[in-house]
Amino acid sequence: MGDGPTILHADLDAFYASVEQLLDPALRGRAIAVGGGVVLAASYEARVHGVSGGMSGWRARQLCPDLLFVGGHFSEYQRLADEVMAVLGDFTPLVQRMSIDEAFLDVSGSTHLFGAPQVIGAEIRRRVREEIGLPVSVGAARTKHLAKIASQVAKPDGLVVVDPAHELEFLHPLPVGLVWGIGPVTKQRLADRGIHTIGELAASPSESLEQFLGRALGSKVGALAANIDHRRVQASERAGSVGAQSAFGRALPTPELLREVLGHLADRVAGRLRARQRAGHTVTVRLRFPGMKSVTRSITLPAPLATTLTLTEIAEMLALRALAENADQRQITLLAISVSKLIDQPVLQLEIPIPPDTPVRPGSPAGAARWAVDHSMDAVRRKFGRGSVGYASVALSARGSVPDEFRELAEHEL
Repeated sequence: MGDGPTILHADLDAFYASVEQLLDPALRGRAIAVGGGVVLAASYEARVHGVSGGMSGWRARQLCPDLLFVGGHFSEYQRLADEVMAVLGDFTPLVQRMSIDEAFLDVSGSTHLFGAPQVIGAEIRRRVREEIGLPVSVGAARTKHLAKIASQVAKPDGLVVVDPAHELEFLHPLPVGLVWGIGPVTKQRLADRGIHTIGELAASPSESLEQFLGRALGSKVGALAANIDHRRVQASERAGSVGAQSAFGRALPTPELLREVLGHLADRVAGRLRARQRAGHTVTVRLRFPGMKSVTRSITLPAPLATTLTLTEIAEMLALRALAENADQRQITLLAISVSKLIDQPVLQLEIPIPPDTPVRPGSPAGAARWAVDHSMDAVRRKFGRGSVGYASVALSARGSVPDEFRELAEHEL
């Protein structure tokens, strides 16, 4: 780790709403939200009224009567975000993309070419604004955690460089919710114990943090609050897995809920695999219970899969196994599916029919039939939109209230 603030975190401001305002100049300066029944993203003009992503449309209109809802231009989001990442790549090959609209950069090897980190940060902001038309906030610091916090402090549309000689002076007065890994639930649990700032978190004994937050989370946030972060920027490589998750309020894990949620997740994951002409050997399912306890179960198959129904069935089997092994847990709050150990699969190699005819073998008659159906639906969706066709359990479920295109942009691949 270098001595200077050579790690940068670039984060596009109110990205989805900013893109809509870029595409339609009449929306600039107005309170807008992407979505309809649910707010997918809100402009800063809407945020000052309390509108935020994930909020119901009726609640958002209560808070901001002048709020204007707009549809999402999902292909434009990806195109423009990729253009921003290309700008970052002009300054250093060490760019680690964390999501569609944010990335870390290590510019320690670039300062002799482009100047000090604050000069590089300012130039990034200028080029993104002038060449692409979007606002971006940049934080620069000695560590990834501080750089990310600095970019949040810089919002909207600013630049903050943390002096290595004054890191704790910068960090400790800030609200505890800025610490990486502390969400609304954890923030409230800390507040209930009188911990509101990062400094107060750093002053808390590690044993007590681990006791009421859990060993892993308590140890992690305690170290970050104490300004301990040894992670390096790692250049992004081709995704080693594809995954999706769905978080919800406490729910009983009934067979109907598992089939609905896992079917929806499998449809998204398998569709993304096929779009990239890939398939995977290992399926992993994660369940989260109240209290933030999570369990995972996985299986590695002899043949790679990329079909929706087969992935759904395997995910259900893994989820039921996890529930049976945690019988004391009555409710779940999140389900996730990922597929890893990926290979290229541009075509399907058919097998000689040998009993039993199981869809787990992609080249078997049953597996090939599912592969053909999925690719036919993919073709229809490309032409007429994702909602034009689908499996009934997915197409008719309430999980479609948030467009899958938005979900997929928000979920970066591992």
